[in-house]
Amino acid sequence: MREIKAVSWRQTVAALAADFGVEAAHRAQAFHSSFPEYSCTPLARLQNLARVLGVRDIFVKDESKRFGLNAFKVLGGSYAIGCEIAKRLGVPMREMTYELLTSPQVKERLGQITFVTATDGNHGRGVAWTAQKLEQRAVVFMPKGSSLERLQNIRSLGAEAEITDVNYDDAVRLARRYADEHGGVVVQDTSWEGYEEVPLHIMQGYTTLAYEIVQQLRAAGGARPTHVFLQAGVGAMAGAVTGFLADYYQEDLPEIIIVEPLNAACLYKTALAADGALHNVGGELQSIMAGLCCGEPCSLGWRQLAAHAAAFAAVPDEIAALGMRVLGNPASGDAPIISGESGAAGLGLAAAALREQELSWLKRQLALDGDSVILCVSTEGATDLANYRSVMWEGAWSWNK
Repeated sequence: MREIKAVSWRQTVAALAADFGVEAAHRAQAFHSSFPEYSCTPLARLQNLARVLGVRDIFVKDESKRFGLNAFKVLGGSYAIGCEIAKRLGVPMREMTYELLTSPQVKERLGQITFVTATDGNHGRGVAWTAQKLEQRAVVFMPKGSSLERLQNIRSLGAEAEITDVNYDDAVRLARRYADEHGGVVVQDTSWEGYEEVPLHIMQGYTTLAYEIVQQLRAAGGARPTHVFLQAGVGAMAGAVTGFLADYYQEDLPEIIIVEPLNAACLYKTALAADGALHNVGGELQSIMAGLCCGEPCSLGWRQLAAHAAAFAAVPDEIAALGMRVLGNPASGDAPIISGESGAAGLGLAAAALREQELSWLKRQLALDGDSVILCVSTEGATDLANYRSVMWEGAWSWNK
């Protein structure tokens, strides 16, 4: 096993979770449920895997079923676009529905809006899907090395999309420049000075999945997770889910562990420095976890993680590959889950910590034992089928396609 880095985090940092709490999440879920394609994605209970790994229970939220797009990201892009249109119409977001968004009156009043974003694939696909549904325009920039399959998935939804020759963070800057020059609206979950409203709305959109989880846990007998593993790129999804759980569980908050690729661990680097500043990671950011290859943290996400996370881990690609294989080849009696490279990182780290003798230090550090109830979110399915098969069938992978 290659190097794993982990840092415990017990800072006392003030941050309100209300922006991502139960009330905000209920509003986001009501918006998403107005779409004809909406259904609550499954929460798999992997009791036999829990027995094999020596913990009480394991739950995995399977976001490969989300809106037929194979990933959770559409939750954020669609909600942010809904909020932008609601603002232009002067309509409260609680009254915004799919039926209103697609009404002829809205199109006549607003005309066509150009929504611009940068993505490794899943977020751009969600923005393109929403724009197509609402008869709007989408322009998408992808970082160097992005999968051709993901590019074609975005173009098939009518978006203008291209793979650039720069990394993810520079692709974000290309999107910003294009929007400035063409009067577009940037839909990005990375925040920066003067740009926090749209990322806030994207993160609020992500809380729909967390809202569903707690309802599903209640239906499953009221299980409370002791450990939540959340993978992170810029930290928007992880921050949003963390904020929701902090509001929902209050003083009984589970241990939240944030998982990043070794070569793109900007949140781990920020936690390790513990100096109150955000710390970027530059360079190629190479990893099979393409959706997590981001070098600049989202300040909104970091505020929630700084206040409520318990630990940050930077992991090699082998961890994601392990998670993919464990979920796709389950313990006897458990249902298989098709989880992509980024989607399986959280479960991969949990499984490695519990089964690898050389990681016994991590098991102790995270306080994983026979009473642990683990929750993970598989944020994507096989969004790059060739690479998925390479990992699952051959135990090999590549970064560039």
